[in-house]
Amino acid sequence: MAPLLAERVVRLEASLYSGAFDAQSLGSELALNLHKNLCADLTPDWAGRWRNVGVTVGNLNPPAPHELPGLMHEYGLDLQARWVGVADSLSELTLEFLAFAEGRFLSIHPFFDFNGRTIRIFLLELLRRLDLPRVELAPQTEVGRLEYFKALEAADRRDWHPLIAIWKHRFTANR
Repeated sequence: MAPLLAERVVRLEASLYSGAFDAQSLGSELALNLHKNLCADLTPDWAGRWRNVGVTVGNLNPPAPHELPGLMHEYGLDLQARWVGVADSLSELTLEFLAFAEGRFLSIHPFFDFNGRTIRIFLLELLRRLDLPRVELAPQTEVGRLEYFKALEAADRRDWHPLIAIWKHRFTANR
């Protein structure tokens, strides 16, 4: 399935950069739409829908399915409130915003599958809207993956500092 998803990611990224999602505000509807666009033809039964089963992801027990609509609505409100303080430059607030956007989404783990791909696409949309450069979002080394997973575990506890450090590295590695 990975090659099929990769094709869809490329198409979805092209849609992002053509402004296809400009009219959508940051939040749950955008997340649902991106997920649906990513995998609707592959998984029509649950694409673009909050998961309806409990899951465990590593050491994380994400919220129960009945909590997802409210949590994702709050996530969207949080993003929109934080957006006001974010600049289209690399300020501390911008880094914290991006770390929050990534970490909180993955802590909620709203979809049955493809949460990682969906948040990476969502993050590309945030970068585009902020007029920031595209950066490598998926760790490419085993050390990088371990550091990333530790940062996500910290984010599960609402500690954004390790993810902020990863975002700083993403931007400096991009130069």
